[in-house]
Amino acid sequence: MKGTLKIFPALLLVCGLAGCGAGKAPGMATEVRDTPEPINPKDKTASRPPVLTASQRMARAMNYLASDAQAGRDTGSRGIERAALFLEDQLRVNQVGPYFETYRDTLSNMAGTAYNIVGLVEGKDPILKNEYILIGAHYDHIGIVPAQSMDSIANGANDNASGTTVVLELARYFGRERTNGRSLIFVLFSAEEKGLLGSRHLAKKLQEQQLPLYLMLNFEMTGVPLANKGYMAYVTGYEKSNLADICNRYAGENLIGFLPTAEEYGLFQRSDNYPFHLEFNVPSQTFCTFDFTNFDHYHKVGDEVSLMDMEHMAVLVNKLIPVIEGIANHPEKEIIYR
Repeated sequence: MKGTLKIFPALLLVCGLAGCGAGKAPGMATEVRDTPEPINPKDKTASRPPVLTASQRMARAMNYLASDAQAGRDTGSRGIERAALFLEDQLRVNQVGPYFETYRDTLSNMAGTAYNIVGLVEGKDPILKNEYILIGAHYDHIGIVPAQSMDSIANGANDNASGTTVVLELARYFGRERTNGRSLIFVLFSAEEKGLLGSRHLAKKLQEQQLPLYLMLNFEMTGVPLANKGYMAYVTGYEKSNLADICNRYAGENLIGFLPTAEEYGLFQRSDNYPFHLEFNVPSQTFCTFDFTNFDHYHKVGDEVSLMDMEHMAVLVNKLIPVIEGIANHPEKEIIYR
């Protein structure tokens, strides 16, 4: 299947919040449209909601999370509280239940109040469902920074509304389709920018509860495509496990590659995968499409939604779905640390 794109109509959702966006290339998988929700023919006042492409839906989520109204989603701020409400609503609408009593997991390792948002899609296999794959991204950013050209809001579109939106898309698909044998925990982490506090808190908590965790997949800065690479994304800690090889086998193409710069800058230790590596010693790695050359606005006010490539993000999700399905349904634990 090398060179072809799997089509998953279930990726396309009517989303009710925030901005707008449009796809680029008619005929791509991201342009396939859902059948609208049925309308009662006796209700003369009913009207069909707009049917959106995956890229349009992702743009709406991005525009909400990285809008000026959220003021950069600094941990403990009103902006990140609004983002948390949005994330809870998206999980609920897409039939992803809370992992704990509610979606909110209050951090125990910082002075202020902050929450991870944690959802669960239970596995369909009676045996495999007792093993867990955690899929995460951080939804906080750095808030207000010294002004540049009269702008002081670090909107954090690429870092990390993009990774958050990818996780929401995956949660939507699996919440609706239930094609996973193993159970999937979807986590949006807070306080990553404060020193990985959200993931450190949750990794310790789940370890104390003896969660049988198989794998942790994290998403960070996925809003802009790599340039001049033979793969679409890379994973940090590439040589630590066979994750990339397994991903590429299920994708049917060279989807995940090795970025030497990731090792040079120690990126494996710098994102929310790392606390799960420390606590569980299971494969815990981050998917990313930022390589220090394709985006100039890291932790700057220029990290705006207008610079994000929604088609790229939608295609990435579309290609990842069979990967996660394959990993979640394989009878053996095929991803291992080397």
